[in-house]
Amino acid sequence: MKPRSLRRRATAALAALAACAALTATQGQAQAAPTGDGITPTTRFYVDPHSKAAKQALVDLRNGDFANAVNMAKLASWPQAEWFTEGTPDEVRVKVKRLVREARAVNRTPVLVAYNVPGRDCTQYSSGGAASSAAYRQWIDAFAAGIGDSKAVVVVEPDGLALLPRDCGPAVDPTGELTTTRIADLAYAVRTIKSKARTAVYLDAGNVLWRPVGDMARRLLDAGVRYSDGFALNVSNTHPTDHNARYGTWIAKCMWFATEGPEEARGHTDWCATQFYSSTAPNDGAPGNAVDSADPTTWRWTDAWFDQSVGTPSSDALQHFVIDTSRNGLGAWTPEPGKYGGDPEIWCNAPGRGLGPRPTADTGVQLVDAYLWIKIPGESDGSCTRNTGGTIDPEYGIVDPPAGTWWPDQAHTLARNAAPRLRFNRLKAPTRTERTRACCVPSWAPAPN
Repeated sequence: MKPRSLRRRATAALAALAACAALTATQGQAQAAPTGDGITPTTRFYVDPHSKAAKQALVDLRNGDFANAVNMAKLASWPQAEWFTEGTPDEVRVKVKRLVREARAVNRTPVLVAYNVPGRDCTQYSSGGAASSAAYRQWIDAFAAGIGDSKAVVVVEPDGLALLPRDCGPAVDPTGELTTTRIADLAYAVRTIKSKARTAVYLDAGNVLWRPVGDMARRLLDAGVRYSDGFALNVSNTHPTDHNARYGTWIAKCMWFATEGPEEARGHTDWCATQFYSSTAPNDGAPGNAVDSADPTTWRWTDAWFDQSVGTPSSDALQHFVIDTSRNGLGAWTPEPGKYGGDPEIWCNAPGRGLGPRPTADTGVQLVDAYLWIKIPGESDGSCTRNTGGTIDPEYGIVDPPAGTWWPDQAHTLARNAAPRLRFNRLKAPTRTERTRACCVPSWAPAPN
C-alpha cells in the first residue's frame, strides 16, 4: 500500500475515534436504561473511546507510523475490560460509578474487573491488594455501590482462587487461616456484587492448564460460585479458546455431579476426570491410552468419563462461563526445547502472540456466555525473567514494563498477529439515527483490506 493511501486510512481511523469520543460525551441519558441482570446473545459491551489503544493510535499517527495507527484504531473500536486494582472505598466508588454511567448513556454493558484481594498474586509481578480482609470488604461494598442499578459484567479477582495463599509456598500459610479468609472474601465479593440487580458476576477460575478439573470445581463451590452467574477462564493467558471451553464444560459438569448428581457422589469433585487423568482410559502406557494435558486428542478419555458418569444435564442446570480471548489468537507460546532450565513463564508477556476472537455475547457455544477481552491488550504482565536469575527478559532483550503498564510494542504485535484478522468493530450503535454509528466507525471510514 502506498504511504499516502495508508496515511489517509490512518487519518480516517483517528477521525472515527474522535467521533466516538464526542458522541459518548454528549449523548447523556438519551437512551433508555438497560434491563435484565445477565448476559444474553444480544448483549453489547461498552467501548471506551479514550482507551489506551485509542491514545496510542494518536501517538502513532503523530509519529508517522500509519500502519500501527490504523491497527490501534481498529483495536480501540472493540470493547475491553476496565480493571479496578486499588484506591480507597470512596475512590473506587466514584470511578466505578463514572464508568457505568458512561456505558449506560450509550446503552452498553461495561466489563469491570475487581482485583484488590489481600495478598494477590503471591506477592509476585502483580502483587498488592487491600491491607486486610476488613479493608477488602469495605472496598467491595463501595465497588458494588458504584454500580448501583446500572448494568454491568464483573470478573472477580483473576488468579484469586487458582492461586490461594496455600499455593504460594509452605511458609506462606502454615495454618491455613489465610486460605480460609481468602475463600470467604471471594464469596463475600460474589454475593455483594451480585446483589446489584443488573450485574452479571463471574468468579475467576484460572485456565485449562492450571488446576485439575475437580480441584477447581471444589474451589469454585467453596467460594460461592452458586451465587454468581458462573466463572471466568483464561484471564491474561494465551491458551486456545476451544481448549478453555472444553475445560469449562468439564468444571460445570463436575460441580453438578458433586452437588446434584448421584447421592454417593455428593461432595466428591475429586472423583471427576481431569485434563491430566481419566479412569476411563486404559492407562497401560501405550501411546494415546492416557490423558496428556499437552495433547488434546487424548482428552477424549476425559469426555468419556463425563459422558458415562454425568450424562447430559441441561445447560440451565450447569454453571456458565466467559473466556478471555484478548491474547490467544495464535494459542499458547512454547519456547524452544532446552532453552530455559527453569520455568519459562509461558504465561508472562508471551512473545509473538495475537488478539483472539472478538468480544461478543453471541458465542454459539452452549455454556460460554461471552468471549471478552478481559486482560487489556498491550498491558504488560510484569518484568518477566524466565527464571534466568537476571532482570532482563531474554525474549525481548529488555526489562519488561511493570505489571499493568502500557507497552506499545506488545500492543502493536497483538494487533498485527490477530487471528482472526483485526478489523473495525462495525456493530450498529443503539441509537435511532444512522449518524450515531460513529461510536465505533463511521460509514465513510475506509474498508479494511
